[in-house]
Amino acid sequence: MISRRALIAAFTATPAIGAASRAAASAASAHAFGFEGIDGGDITLGDFAGRPVLVVNTASRCGFTYQYDQLQALYDRFRERGLVVLGVPSDDFNQELGTEADVKHFCEVNFGIDFPMTAITAVRGRDAHPFYAWARQTTGRGPRWNFHKYLVAPDGGIAGHWGSNTEPMSRPIVDAVEAQLPTG
Repeated sequence: MISRRALIAAFTATPAIGAASRAAASAASAHAFGFEGIDGGDITLGDFAGRPVLVVNTASRCGFTYQYDQLQALYDRFRERGLVVLGVPSDDFNQELGTEADVKHFCEVNFGIDFPMTAITAVRGRDAHPFYAWARQTTGRGPRWNFHKYLVAPDGGIAGHWGSNTEPMSRPIVDAVEAQLPTG
C-alpha cells in the first residue's frame, strides 16, 4: 500500500523524484492505495480485489449531499453481489464538517449510512490523496466538485467516472456497476 504521506513526500522532494513517483502511480492499480478510516484504522483498496468499488468524494454541507441517500440505496441493492461504496469526506470545497466524528454522526443520523467511509481527505491539488492523483492521471479527470464518482473494477482499473451531476442511481452508474458484478 502506498501511503499518502510517502507519495506526497515523493511528489514534492525533487522534480525528478516527483516525475518518477507520478509515473509509478499511473502504472499502479487502485488496489495499491489505502485510506485512513473515519474511525481510525486503514481501509486498503486491495482488500476489495475482485469486487467493484465506487469511490465518492463527499461533503456534508453541499447541494449534492442528498446523494448520500442514493449511495446508500446503491450499496443496499448490490452489496450482496460484491459492490463496495467508499465515501471519502473532503473539505477541498469548504463544505465539510470539522471532524470525522461530526461527519460520521451526520451521515448516520441523516442518511443511515453504513458503507465504509474514510477520514477527511484531500482529493485535488498538490495535497490530493495518492488514489486521487492516480485516478486523475488514469482518467484525465479529477473531482471538480463534491460527489465525483470513480468506479474501480474488480481488477483495480477504473471502469468509469462521473461528475457531481450524475446521480448514484442513474442508469449510467447502475449499468456500469452491474457490468462489474459477477453474474448469477
